[in-house]
Amino acid sequence: MYYSISEVAEMFQVNTSLIRFWEKEFDILQPKKNRKGNRLFTQKDIENLHLIFHLVKERGYTLDGARNKLKENREETVNHAEVVMKLKEIRSFLVELKENL
Repeated sequence: MYYSISEVAEMFQVNTSLIRFWEKEFDILQPKKNRKGNRLFTQKDIENLHLIFHLVKERGYTLDGARNKLKENREETVNHAEVVMKLKEIRSFLVELKENL
């Protein structure tokens, strides 16, 4: 399954220009392009974008810092991002539960 750049930008609530910029800055992003030149993102690209988003937007890394972190210790970064996502899911569940009480 492929996602368009507008769908990906909506997932992350960012502009499409930021996705294109990150594509140039991070070599782990390799979306396919169709004959028209439209970017088609795979699930792997989405996972990589989650990592980049986590490092740059949530943890406040610079682009160079995020690039280095992904090169040096990708596995730890992936694990940390997964923990953060799970904690956000648990928090939203608890907030919803509280509102329903």
